[in-house]
Amino acid sequence: MQAQDKDKQQPAQPSGSGYGGGYAGYTAGYGYGYGYGSSDGSAQRTLQDYVLIVRERIWYIVVVFLVVFSSALIFTLSQTKIYQSTASVQVFRRDPVVMQVQGVMDNEVRSAEDLNTQVKLLESATIIQKVADRLTGNDLEMFKAPYIKDNSGGEAIQVAQIISRNRKIVPQRLSLVLTVQYEHPDPTIAAKIANYFVDEYISYNARVRIDESMKAVEDLKLRAEEQRKKVDELSVKLQNYREKNNLVSLDQRKDIVTEKLKALNMYVTTTAARLKDAEVRWNQVKERMESGGNLLDLSFISGQQSGTTSNGSLVTQLTQQLAAQKIVIAQLRERYREKHPKMIEAYNSLVQTERELKKAIDSAATTIKSEYETAMRNDKEARDALAAQEAGSLELDRYAVEYTNLERDFRINEQLLQHILGRMRETSMTSTIETQSARILDRAAVAKKPVSPNIPLNLGLGLLGGLGLGLAFAFFVAYVDDRVKSSYDIESVIGLPLIGIIPEIKKMEQPDKAQIVINNADRQVSEAFLTLHSSLRLKDESKNARVILTTSTIPGEGKSFMTTNLALTFASHGEKVIIVDCDLRKPNIHKSFRLENLKGLIDVVLGSAQLDDVIVKNVHPNLDILSSGGRAKNPTQILNSKSFELLISDLKKRYDRVFVDTPPLAAVSDAMIVLPLCDGSIFTIFFNKVRRKAAQFAAKKLTEANVPSFGSVLNGLNLAVSGYYYAQYYDKTYKDYYVVMAKQDPGSRDR
Repeated sequence: MQAQDKDKQQPAQPSGSGYGGGYAGYTAGYGYGYGYGSSDGSAQRTLQDYVLIVRERIWYIVVVFLVVFSSALIFTLSQTKIYQSTASVQVFRRDPVVMQVQGVMDNEVRSAEDLNTQVKLLESATIIQKVADRLTGNDLEMFKAPYIKDNSGGEAIQVAQIISRNRKIVPQRLSLVLTVQYEHPDPTIAAKIANYFVDEYISYNARVRIDESMKAVEDLKLRAEEQRKKVDELSVKLQNYREKNNLVSLDQRKDIVTEKLKALNMYVTTTAARLKDAEVRWNQVKERMESGGNLLDLSFISGQQSGTTSNGSLVTQLTQQLAAQKIVIAQLRERYREKHPKMIEAYNSLVQTERELKKAIDSAATTIKSEYETAMRNDKEARDALAAQEAGSLELDRYAVEYTNLERDFRINEQLLQHILGRMRETSMTSTIETQSARILDRAAVAKKPVSPNIPLNLGLGLLGGLGLGLAFAFFVAYVDDRVKSSYDIESVIGLPLIGIIPEIKKMEQPDKAQIVINNADRQVSEAFLTLHSSLRLKDESKNARVILTTSTIPGEGKSFMTTNLALTFASHGEKVIIVDCDLRKPNIHKSFRLENLKGLIDVVLGSAQLDDVIVKNVHPNLDILSSGGRAKNPTQILNSKSFELLISDLKKRYDRVFVDTPPLAAVSDAMIVLPLCDGSIFTIFFNKVRRKAAQFAAKKLTEANVPSFGSVLNGLNLAVSGYYYAQYYDKTYKDYYVVMAKQDPGSRDR
């Protein structure tokens, strides 16, 4: 109880402060500080984590490195020595100018593409074959000698193929210099073949230029003959066309036709105006006739308009005569009656005058119509004459166009013939002048040192390649191996703070393991549980928790081992503790203390026994055990029952700490049923056993419940690799310290 009082007097640490003073070395090894029930998702792998991956798998790296490096060494030492000789040639930007005459071939180097063309020419099969043909006699035997040894199949050695394979053309940067490199086991042969290449390149260019020039001369002769025939044909055709179409005085005929067109255009204009005037008068007459109007209202009918016809004058006279007769009748009417002979005579004279007036008006209308028809006929005839003249002009123009085309073709072809004849003479003269488009800059010399194998380079590549592949293989293995090992896996991936680490226990019976904190069989493990006890007492949630649930992801991670030893640790500090075995499917707590499992939790919940009758009291000082009482056929119904809830509530009143051992989370849901009745949970993870995804899924179930998760405990840490992950916690000096402590006084007690 004194120990318990001392613990209660310790001040609580602030949230997220770390794991505690007694656990300082351990926390420093992680590099993280966490509070209970939360996880900082921003944690990332550090350089130290990658160094630990390398340290753990150092033998993978060593083996891969030795394989790669030894392979590179063997390959280097087994290679035949190869010598390289280099000859260089300068490519002229343009051919030397001997005569101011354009050559048949344009060899001017204007761009990188032109220079690359020369490179491809040096790489061509034609040059290679020319070089192969120059190898004869002793040179050929020396060339073939290294390849005869490797020709185990007895096949014929292809000289050109070997030359192509070992030749390399390298253009020098920012210059018109090309280097020819050739490699061969014999340095003398390598130098000869490199020189053969530049010699054949220059000879090939000269031969091609001469051949192309001679070919061009022959082509020009054929073209000149064809062109001469074409000029003669055009000359005859032009003369025949001139005679056929009477085009001897083409310009004079063109002038006559033009004058006629001008006169006809003026005449058409005149007839069109007359037609327009006649059409207007006839339309007026026709309109009055159709509407029944008086034609005398028209000035050109009544004779009032100047320039009228004779009919117009007659109408005027008759109109005046008719008016006078009407006056006479009016005067006679004043003196005589209507039946008077003078009146009758006057009336008869008036009728006769009206009859003559009407006849005169009709005659005038007929005259207007006749004038309109005559004007229309004259206009049509004028336009027809103009159209005929225009057609003649167009026909003459067509003749002139064709004649001009024939004449132009004749002149062009005649000029082309002269140009071909001149070009043929120039090409014939330049083909006999020897010029070169390149010159040899440096001839190849016999190499003194081999270029292959490059021992320093090969060994360097073997060294770097071995290290690189070794590291890659190590990280690949680490990537494939996704089991929980490091604090990074637990805190960042799984998402729970790490509150304790339990070292691996050597072969030991289960009851001894379950009570290892009191039998001192392994002092390191005992100290680990004491540290875990201190860590749980640093936080208010875990310090004041009465009911603590322990679980894991999968079976075999040591959750029952964790439950019993942690309960014993609390009991050794003066707290009254009970362990409740809620794993009703595979109960294990009774085996840990070598107890019978005849009656227990199942009997109490079902009402067949009292709680005091089934609790095994004082198994150890301050420690009682409530076993499961066997295996249940319906564990979820039991754990979900009201009786089980009352049982847990009763135990909370009787004990300072109630430790509840439950089945793994990944297997069944029993732990999630019990969790709401508890004050917090502890998640057990076995080192290098459970996979990250499975542990992450199980831990997520705990964190999503409205019950605090105090954190995770790493169980079964392999001390052989502990230095890789937890170097500052587990050290050889610590081990010596634990051993000394164990040997000091077997009867001493912790203080």
